[in-house]
Amino acid sequence: MLIDSFLLLSAAGFNLRDYRYTGLGATYFVDFILFHKLLGINRMCSAEHDLGAAKRVIFNKPFDCIEIVMDKIGNVIPSLDQQLKHILWLDYDFQIDGEVITDIKLAGAYLTEGSIFLITVDVGNEAKEFNRPEEIHNYFLDQAGAFLGSMHSTDDFTKAQLPRINTEIINRAIKSGLSGRNLKFIPLYHFLYADGHQMLTIGGIIGGLKTKRTLTRSGIFKNFYIRQDLDGDPYEIRVPKLSRKERQYLDSMMPATGKQKECAFELPLQDIEAYKEIYRFMPVYAELLL
Repeated sequence: MLIDSFLLLSAAGFNLRDYRYTGLGATYFVDFILFHKLLGINRMCSAEHDLGAAKRVIFNKPFDCIEIVMDKIGNVIPSLDQQLKHILWLDYDFQIDGEVITDIKLAGAYLTEGSIFLITVDVGNEAKEFNRPEEIHNYFLDQAGAFLGSMHSTDDFTKAQLPRINTEIINRAIKSGLSGRNLKFIPLYHFLYADGHQMLTIGGIIGGLKTKRTLTRSGIFKNFYIRQDLDGDPYEIRVPKLSRKERQYLDSMMPATGKQKECAFELPLQDIEAYKEIYRFMPVYAELLL
């Protein structure tokens, strides 16, 4: 979905090919591979804070154009080239904490106009602190007290409200970083999905009125997965469990419009509707039997 929207942005005048992508590639570099091959981005930097994994990270680097920086992303952000536009993805695989909030604020302070900013955090309740509302409240009070806004009551901190809590904290942290700059964060992405744990991705563009007008002309706001504000519900990515043959059958009817045809096998209607929305964006895997 990001690639789909990025292609629209490129066609509208956001020349992403000339952007610099900075992310957390770890040892897999999936986002780097996609952005390089599908968007043509050659300026790339991956930050890795685990100094003990340096050889492994460098060994797994897929392209020579990727610069590996063995440091925390928070130390990399202030060095972002102010002559370039950036795509910065703070793709954390853990829950939000004080250091994450500091990174988000730094991004708001240093990203140039027209830059794309993405944040991913784990909003699952796997941590010991996340068993009861009182413990959830205490955790966020300790880690993000200044960014809780009007959320003070223990009733605001149930497990079901974790996506909303994280969204509001991230939104306030971005605004704090942009304070004093004549720029705003223009939301585009507000995704909720499962990747082992429940994950939240928020993203948008740093810009002003001119940037907003260009976005409107691009047609990006017409996409069903785009969210123009962070106050409403996120777009929840639901991936039905399907066999390869079942996917091929459903693909043969896509793009499906109007009333859904009767399915050749037992599949809940909500799963069919979910697949209709995301089939273009799902990767295709092959199973090899040796």
